[in-house]
Amino acid sequence: MKVFAFDLLPYGEHLDHLREGTELPWPLPKKHFDPKVAAQTYEEHLQAWALMDDLGYNGIGFNEHHTSPYGLMNSPNIMVAAAAQRTKNLKLLVYGNLLPIHDPLRLAEELAMVDCLSEGRLISGFARGIPREHNVFQVPMKDSRARFEESWEIIKRAWTEEVFSYEGKFWTYKDVAIWPRPYQQPYPPVWLPVTGSKETIQFAGREGIPITPGLVPHLGVRHDIVNYYAKCLSENGHQITPDHLILPANAFVADSRADAVKEAGPYSLYFSQTLFSHGNITEASLQTQQGYINSDAYDYVKPENRVFMSGNRENYRNMTIEDVERNEDLAWGPANEVRDKLIETAEAVGANTLLISFNRGAMPGDMFMDQLRRFGKDVLPALQAHEVKKVPVS
Repeated sequence: MKVFAFDLLPYGEHLDHLREGTELPWPLPKKHFDPKVAAQTYEEHLQAWALMDDLGYNGIGFNEHHTSPYGLMNSPNIMVAAAAQRTKNLKLLVYGNLLPIHDPLRLAEELAMVDCLSEGRLISGFARGIPREHNVFQVPMKDSRARFEESWEIIKRAWTEEVFSYEGKFWTYKDVAIWPRPYQQPYPPVWLPVTGSKETIQFAGREGIPITPGLVPHLGVRHDIVNYYAKCLSENGHQITPDHLILPANAFVADSRADAVKEAGPYSLYFSQTLFSHGNITEASLQTQQGYINSDAYDYVKPENRVFMSGNRENYRNMTIEDVERNEDLAWGPANEVRDKLIETAEAVGANTLLISFNRGAMPGDMFMDQLRRFGKDVLPALQAHEVKKVPVS
């Protein structure tokens, strides 16, 4: 298996004290931002990625979010460029640039630049973004999917055609030939994060693009997504394999499960209670009302599994340490248990790539580094020696 770490790069100081009831205020004013904390946060994560390179991890996943301490990667392409100078072997996964809210030609150029800077280590992920970001950039949510698909077509043509012109609903270009071009030909690998909407799965199936089968760690939901994705791939002449699936996971190595909860639990709570839904709507019903997803987005999901697609914010904001302790989806505990849990989950889904969150809740830099070392020494080799060979689709 290939093992990537997914790094949200949250602002390095906890801001629980700013909450009003269960809510962190949004927008969060300038007076609460300390540039020294931000500078230290960037440096600590750059050091962590260099350490991952030395320890033999396969890659690091970057992301794009805006206007929140949830993540300080407003431009993942800048972070990839910086990481490319600190590392030699890590794959650099942008997961991903938010196509609906940016000029696609500019993205095609920037991604070609970082692919050349890293000598072909880029994996280019694309995403739609969350409702908060559409509101901030004044992009109507009802246009999100159409903008995404038009943007992808422009980027692909900019990467592959000698000279291209394009006249679309949202963007128009005439006689363009970008310089530089991607280092990898015809273009870098493209991955797609999938939260569950069928239109995204259909798009990935048409293009043959690997996906993360849902952010919700519910096996029934993931099986429904994988089954539907396999069908969409097949209808477009592709055959699903374990390399089509990237499995999100959460891991923490400690002497015992109880020690893991004690050490990592407070940071997991901070992520869920304070950061996760800051200024954003996550409930499927509200996203449908605002046009972000269609009313039939989850009709392929079995009725008994649809409740897990709702993303109710109160479930996160009211989470307790007891909830964390009971969460069997967390691969937390002794190294052998973490290893076995991750392999079991990967086999159950059929994914040969893991995308592991080690630090979603802004843990101290030395704690983050220690965890990367411990996992890298005691778990990583066994995972990389294991191969998932089959996707259990029905």
